[in-house]
Amino acid sequence: MKNNLINDVVRDMLQYLSNAQIERLQEVMQHALFNYEITENENKNISKEQDFVGLFLSAKRIEGCSEKSLKYYQATIEATINSVGKNIKHITTDDIRTYLTDYQAKKQSSRVTIDNIRRILSSFFSWLEDEDYILKSPVRRIHRVKTASNIKETYSDEALELMRDNCDEIRDLAIIDMLASTGMRIGEMVLLNREDIDFNERECIVFGKGDKERIVYFDARTKIHLQEYLARRTDDNVALFVSLKAPYSRITIGGIESRLRKFGKQLGLQKVHPHKFRRTLATMAIDKGMPIEQLQQLLGHKRIDTTLQYAMVKQSNVKIAHRKYIG
Repeated sequence: MKNNLINDVVRDMLQYLSNAQIERLQEVMQHALFNYEITENENKNISKEQDFVGLFLSAKRIEGCSEKSLKYYQATIEATINSVGKNIKHITTDDIRTYLTDYQAKKQSSRVTIDNIRRILSSFFSWLEDEDYILKSPVRRIHRVKTASNIKETYSDEALELMRDNCDEIRDLAIIDMLASTGMRIGEMVLLNREDIDFNERECIVFGKGDKERIVYFDARTKIHLQEYLARRTDDNVALFVSLKAPYSRITIGGIESRLRKFGKQLGLQKVHPHKFRRTLATMAIDKGMPIEQLQQLLGHKRIDTTLQYAMVKQSNVKIAHRKYIG
């Protein structure tokens, strides 16, 4: 505890003193405090840690982070601090490395999960450094965790047609068409209202991550099935998609996921879930030559790297392109 106090004082004085003066300050403090016992006020310390986390979350909220992301950030940061058991200012690179190693061993977590934790901690400590709460982020020397690039599955044309042909409910057909033609997130679709749909332009405005608006587009088939579904509705709910039975409440993400999962089992299709439609559209768009920047805007990605992770390019097309441009 005595060394921690000395380090805190030295850290705060770094910008005012030369290296020789800093060394002399350390010597003087060690000599002056030699015969003293120093204890830390735990309640004050806990309050201070919570203040740092709260201030960071407030900054991220202003930047437009969703409440869901903020809760994940808070849980991740607080779990790390509690596990390390040190004042934030005293956490070292070795502490973070040890925590990540122990977490992976205990939870049997994937590399992707560990890198997500590292990324959140890096953001938190970098913010503390930028705000001059700490001298240097302990995560700075911990590099990105290398992960295997797994090929994400997409729906084949046959699988999509099989699902469409076997829909007993026009609502389910409209949902499948909407997901397949727009590439929107399932969370964006369940928030849509009837008035959000522009049938003349075959487009609608959705609210993506961070409450950012963007326009998505649907095809003629989706328009026809959507209009047919709405024409058959007898309820007055403003939601675009509602449950099949009274009281006809707005459909939830879980409701659609469960419906698609059950539907996939009946048809013998593997891993039928909403996000797979989004990956399928991205892959198809890239395969047909859509510029990556336009696809990025269509999908609502902040970084183009994220778009590239969604889209796969068929090897057959790589071969054709090689012959066209090179061979």
